[in-house]
Amino acid sequence: MKNRIIDVQNVKITISKEESDDYICITDIAKVKSNSARAADVVRNWLRNRGTLEYLSVWEQLYNPAFKVFESEHFKKQAGLLTFTPSVSEWIEKTNAAGLYVKRGKYGGTYAHKDIAFEFASAINSVFKLFLIKEFQRLKEEENNLRQMEWNAKRFLSKNNYLIQTDAVKNYIIPHRDFKKDPQWIAYAEEADIVNVALFGFTAKAWREMNPELAKKNNVRDFATIHELTVLSNLETHNAHMIREGKNKEERFQILKEIAEYQLNILSTAEQIKMAETCDDRTLFQPVL
Repeated sequence: MKNRIIDVQNVKITISKEESDDYICITDIAKVKSNSARAADVVRNWLRNRGTLEYLSVWEQLYNPAFKVFESEHFKKQAGLLTFTPSVSEWIEKTNAAGLYVKRGKYGGTYAHKDIAFEFASAINSVFKLFLIKEFQRLKEEENNLRQMEWNAKRFLSKNNYLIQTDAVKNYIIPHRDFKKDPQWIAYAEEADIVNVALFGFTAKAWREMNPELAKKNNVRDFATIHELTVLSNLETHNAHMIREGKNKEERFQILKEIAEYQLNILSTAEQIKMAETCDDRTLFQPVL
């Protein structure tokens, strides 16, 4: 992922994503205590401290199975000696540490896992650490919001692609016989097809005959829109009620067909109104240039 820059009390701090973890440039943080030319020395002095080495060792043992614990003990034994001037690269090379890494070139410097970077900030300036955490959290919230927007966009596209697919199936792969105008089938129809024809305009058998490949794993109702499925449920309830009343198939079919047409029209109109309102809202909040 591209490096991100946050501004903490007028100090530019670089954040890099490594796999799934955030690493913060502690060389940038060190500039709070010293100028840019001496920032690397600040990091080196921090690494000389026994408390730092203890913290780094425990962190590595918790999160890095490849960490060489025995080699890390050599560093801790030398902590405090005037001749002990370890570099970050030396620590990484000898202990196989994963919590720190050195980057060259643009945005170069020593980067530390966020847990370690916050600990480093405490050693530099505890107040600055609070502002660093606050700004870091703001950045993560922005990223989460962006991911949510991307997810919503993909979901919207997926939904519309599905509607395009179902519309194509119904318009180009459905039977050409007009069952609504040819009532001869009604006398032999099962109850499911009474509803199918009232809603879709054709029987399940006719659809299977016209779509043998699709019919191997699907039925006609698998290609229904959300609106059609809503109406389908209502039609089944109405049909069951009319059966109890003793109405014959022809009469029930005519009533179900009228209900289907009416309800689909209502749902379609409501969706158009909702889309229009959404467009109005977007226009209302459009920035004026």
